Order: sequence, then C-alpha cells, then structure tokens
Amino acid sequence: MTLRIGVVGTGMMGQDHIQRLAASVLRVEVVAVSDVNLEQAKRVGDGVGARVYADGHELVGDDQVEAVLIASPGFTHEEFTLACLAAGKPVLCEKPLAPTIDACLRVLEAEAAMPRRLVQVGFMRRYDAGFRAMKEGLDGGQVGQALLLHCRHRNAAVPPGFTTDMMITDSVVHDIDVTRWLLGQEIVAATVYKARRTSHAPEGLADPQMVLLETAEGVLVDVESFVSCQFGYDIRYELVGETGTLSLGEQSGVLVRQQGQYHGPIPADYRERFGDAYQAELQEWVDGVLRGEVTGPSAWDGYATTAVAEAAVESQTKGDRVVVELVDRPALYA
Repeated sequence: MTLRIGVVGTGMMGQDHIQRLAASVLRVEVVAVSDVNLEQAKRVGDGVGARVYADGHELVGDDQVEAVLIASPGFTHEEFTLACLAAGKPVLCEKPLAPTIDACLRVLEAEAAMPRRLVQVGFMRRYDAGFRAMKEGLDGGQVGQALLLHCRHRNAAVPPGFTTDMMITDSVVHDIDVTRWLLGQEIVAATVYKARRTSHAPEGLADPQMVLLETAEGVLVDVESFVSCQFGYDIRYELVGETGTLSLGEQSGVLVRQQGQYHGPIPADYRERFGDAYQAELQEWVDGVLRGEVTGPSAWDGYATTAVAEAAVESQTKGDRVVVELVDRPALYA
C-alpha cells in the first residue's frame, strides 16, 4: 500500500520534506505540491512528477491526495489545517500549529469534535535518537524523579528579518515542546531574561536570552537561546534527577583526543543535526496514517506550546514572570 501525499509550501522546509518523501521514505508518493510562487512550485513538482497548484486549498481538495503535509508560512497553518479536517484528511503541519492561541483553539475545537485524531504537529526533536534515549532513561527510573532541566539552543547566525520575538517562537518553541514531552508535565509559567547583547547580533535583535520555565510539578527548566553564536548549530541538554543526570551533546559524532587537544564536528544547521529525526518523523507518520492512526505530537501539543511561547514573548516585553493558562484538555487528547 502506498500513501499519496500533497505538500503545501515549496520553500526550503517544503523542498527538504519533498526530497525525503521522494527519495527515502517508504510506501509514499508525492502526487501534488502547491505554493503561491507558482514558478518555484513547478520546478519542485516537475522534479518528483507531481501535479502543481498555486492554491493550497485546491491541493487539499484533490481527490488523489490522501494526506497533506503543510510547510507553508506559519500564518497559513490554521486555514490549511482546518481545510484538511473538513476534508477528513490526515495532516502533518510544521510548527507552529498556528501562531496565536486563538487560532490554535479553533483547530483544537474542530478536531476535538471528530472521532479520531487527524492532526500531527512537526516537533521533530521527539524523533531524535538522543532525545528518545533521554526520555527512556527518565521514564525507566535511571536517575529518579526530574528536578532540573538545562537546555542550550545556539545558532551560528539567523536570516534577515529575524526578530526578538522569533527567539522564542522559532527557536525556544522546540525546547518548550521537548520539556512538555520529556517530563510529561505542562508548563505553568515563563520568565525571560535578556543578557548582555552580543556584538554579532543583527541590529535590533536582543541576543542572547535566558528563558526560565516552571512545570506543574515544580521542575525548573532554563533555556539559553543564542542565535548569533558564530561557531555552528549547538544543541545540548542535561536533565538533573534525584540520583543522577542524563546528558545530550550537540551530536553523536566522534570526539578526537590527540596531542593534548580534542576536537570534533559541530553541525552547521538544523538540517544536518536533525536530518535523521526528520526522516524518522516522516516515516512514522506515513506508517501511522496507513494503519489508520495519527500518534505523533498532537494539536493539543501545538496549542500548549504556542500558549507557553506567547507567555514568554509577553515576559520579554514586561520583564516579569508570566503565568500560562490552558483550557481544559478535550477528551480526544486524554
């Protein structure tokens, strides 16, 4: 059995997904692509033999499209996800589910009225082997109950137009999702501290920042967000438990110690660091849809993460601790 997929959005992320779906994900075929940039969509679509649409709604309405991957800009995610729900088609929506709490709640309400889940949100770190090993270790009781979680999220540089808000909504959003998933707890408050500004930050960007998250069971989580670090893409985690720690370095590559020195590779960007995670995410989503189920990060996860991100952005402005308030969790996501 083969799953026929349509991809909305043929920018960098969309092209990366399409390439993987066409080349290395099993039991899948990309049959349609769409983008407001029709020339770009045609180039990408021709490369995989897919039909091309200028409007994502036309793609969703294509009877040959059985499932949809949304990789268009975040402000379009709500409308295309709702269209997929109305059509009864499973959808993998890149983060964010939607950029605002109200938009997320509209998606949540629409799906919660259905008999089964159709929406998965693209939080790919859950599919990384290192992060999965950390969760298995914590859930298996290797270090006792979690007390603290230290997170480091560093980028060499950011593209033009990257804003201080995006420090949270594009970068720390991954750490928010990992925190909720790894600990199995909701986040109840966020506080953002702005550090001394690096001279390498683009004009107007408050970089770096420290974000302090508090969970419902009292775990403290600190996230360093430093997006102009110059030296590479550096992701590190350390979970402190009652009887030990679980640590995750920036990658699992070989570290060489020689002649009084040590050195190892540093990923250039997220695609290099999390390439295997994206691959696993896509394959597990395809396999699940073919079985008739969607089991990855849910619309509830998308909503809860956006709610925490909004609280953190508010803290950026006010400089105070901001409480996160969530609606009651619908039964579909119990």
